[in-house]
Amino acid sequence: MAAIKRAPFTPRRLATLGFFVTLLIVVGWLHFTGAAGTRGMDRKDMDWNGDGNVSMQEMLQSFYAVTVKVTKEGARECRAYSWRGSNDTLRMDCRTVVQPATK
Repeated sequence: MAAIKRAPFTPRRLATLGFFVTLLIVVGWLHFTGAAGTRGMDRKDMDWNGDGNVSMQEMLQSFYAVTVKVTKEGARECRAYSWRGSNDTLRMDCRTVVQPATK
């Protein structure tokens, strides 16, 4: 039985693979460090300066400059948003999460 020889990775395929692997690592690191943009936020919630309009800069800031810390106390879940490297809170959103009844 003859061995099937596969074509080697071309430079274009290697570059594409490298790009997507790098992108996956960056997104994983952002999620691990608590970036607000990787936590399922709506676009309307990214108004960091409070002017009522969400700009492209504010959306990008949610990935690299704003972090979120989630705390849970019973059924209450709070998300505290702050600038990366600062303990000053930009905004805090709290809600009550209802858990399904256990049998």
